[in-house]
Amino acid sequence: MPQARIDPVFSDLQPAAVWEHFATLCRIPRQSKAEGPLRDHLRQWALARGLSAKVDAAGNLLISKAASAGMQDTPGVVLQAHLDMVCQQDWQNDRTTAHDFSRDPVRPLRRDGWLVADETTLGADNGVGVALILAVLEDGSLIHGPIEALLTVDEEAGMGGARGLQPGLLHGRLLLNLDTEEWGEFFVGCAGGLDVVVRRDSTPEPLPAAFTVRRIDLRGLRGGHSGVDIHVQRGNAIKLMVRVLRDLERRCTLRLVELTGGSARNALPREASATLAVPDGDAAHLPSSLRAWESLLRQELLGVDEGLRIDCAGASAERVLSARDQAVWLASLHAAPHGVRRWSRSVPGVVETSNNLGMVALTPHAGSCDFMVRSLIESGSRELADEIVSLFALSGTVAEKSGEYPGWAPNPVSPLLALCQSVYQREFGEDSRVQVIHAGLECGLIAASHPGLEMLSFGPTIRGAHAPGERVEIDSVGHAWRLLTAILATIAIGAGGERSTDFRVNGVKALKAVPR
Repeated sequence: MPQARIDPVFSDLQPAAVWEHFATLCRIPRQSKAEGPLRDHLRQWALARGLSAKVDAAGNLLISKAASAGMQDTPGVVLQAHLDMVCQQDWQNDRTTAHDFSRDPVRPLRRDGWLVADETTLGADNGVGVALILAVLEDGSLIHGPIEALLTVDEEAGMGGARGLQPGLLHGRLLLNLDTEEWGEFFVGCAGGLDVVVRRDSTPEPLPAAFTVRRIDLRGLRGGHSGVDIHVQRGNAIKLMVRVLRDLERRCTLRLVELTGGSARNALPREASATLAVPDGDAAHLPSSLRAWESLLRQELLGVDEGLRIDCAGASAERVLSARDQAVWLASLHAAPHGVRRWSRSVPGVVETSNNLGMVALTPHAGSCDFMVRSLIESGSRELADEIVSLFALSGTVAEKSGEYPGWAPNPVSPLLALCQSVYQREFGEDSRVQVIHAGLECGLIAASHPGLEMLSFGPTIRGAHAPGERVEIDSVGHAWRLLTAILATIAIGAGGERSTDFRVNGVKALKAVPR
């Protein structure tokens, strides 16, 4: 299969094989639920190299590689990452030159030791993990036991691939998930969660006579990952816009035409737009009121999101929301929770329960909004989701829970963790750290379909995932490659230094290889 010419930005990066694969992932679009072209490309790539490759009923790609010479009876390892990426972009002022994630390649650049995409997400989450796995599959010089590469789909939009994984598909007993974003840390647990989707039909009303229509845009927020970044208290564009609109309601007769904000349930909303109508005589006062709000909100978000700006421009409309629906939506959105609900007492420094008001879309005919609730304990996420449902029920608005997925319960005495910590210390001369992440990894769902699978997650340093400006530290990718290959070799040879069918930690038998 002919290889496309690699982007010069990757040309001298090491390890070359990893970056070449990541360049392919940047070139081929991979929105959630639209990973088919990339999956088909990788399947053909694998078959051309004599590897076994198949697509399961859920759309996941499973590639198998035989053990290296003499390692056929050593423990099998599953390497796991997801193919899709969160697609976020900075809108241009005229909104006519936006990046099209369904066809346009991601355009990374190098800056001060990082690979970054300035105006879009980079897709390092989880493209770098996929690239590391592909490089392992391609490299014939590595020492390892049997390898299965599980490349899932639809992780970012509901974990559909992991949710549809059939029991018994995987044969390995050890799994390395490569979907975390802090080099030097091993993750042994994650939050579970669920979605709350709100829907309400509306009856439009005609635009009142002698009213002027304006569009307000609130932009410039940093956004970020709704789990990893929820505790840093960045601005939520939807919540901030609702505050502005409710204040304008008190100052004049405001009629709402549309309200939109956010573009992914698992990303902090960076932008929101409202089209509204006010009496002709009040239109001239809008700019000064908005400037005052811009100044106030910048002061509130000082040091966190001071890039916020609010713009106002002319617009047109023929219909507005009814007064009743406008009141219901603005009051409910203002009262709706967002942010950290509770910090964990069992895992200090980690958020236990949180919620992200991620998207809203209101028109004169209908409205909707989406919440993503996360928690380290199932009862925590269910309680908070029930509160949201109850809030909207007060106005007769339908709110439904869906897409619940389990967390990954930590096992701090995991033999796999002990082995990986030992390898890290040997390779880098320092101790690693053990963490639990307040984000959804697929490990919980995979464990549900494959009980007894020993799991651990690690990866390079990534900043700004799920937001434009996402970046990955170049050196940490090389470190992750070195660690991954060393772990695979140690599992195959045995931490005690002898080749064996036993998985050993410091020479002590820990797990028995499962016959294949």
